[in-house]
Amino acid sequence: MTTIADIAQLGAKVLRLTAEPITDIESLETQQLIKTLQDTLASTQGVGIAAPQISVSKQLIIIASRPSNRYPHAPLMEPTVMINPSFKALSTLTEKDWEGCLSIPGIRALVPRYKSIKINYTNTQGQHLENELEGFVARVFQHEFDHLEGTVYLDRVENNRDIFSESEYFKAISPQI
Repeated sequence: MTTIADIAQLGAKVLRLTAEPITDIESLETQQLIKTLQDTLASTQGVGIAAPQISVSKQLIIIASRPSNRYPHAPLMEPTVMINPSFKALSTLTEKDWEGCLSIPGIRALVPRYKSIKINYTNTQGQHLENELEGFVARVFQHEFDHLEGTVYLDRVENNRDIFSESEYFKAISPQI
């Protein structure tokens, strides 16, 4: 059975909380949260989602890069559930690129992010994994990780002139498509 949750919108208190670690991966509560997060993300054109976005302040994210109308140049990857994730930058090199958020519809902004990162997380089988991410997928991870810290991408914008309505964003990138 598909369970799709409402997406918490900017201004919802849950988006500004520090998420709690998940202590029991096998619990019914955690398994239901994973399934609801998967179903909710699949119902959108998003490339990632964090549990706080469905009003659950737990350290759980899903990265699911795929091309869509929202992200036409996104690489294709299998959806990856990450429990209690963390990361470190592999260099100080950052890059500004466009971001949007299911919790902030209709807005896009240029956001600086580390280009390459090393991530750590626990998967749904309880295995601790480590991986290196670069480019777009590293950006998506950092964006979703921010949700676990009570931060939204607009908090990272360096200049308000880097914030666009989504309709103007599509005009700005249309020569690139």
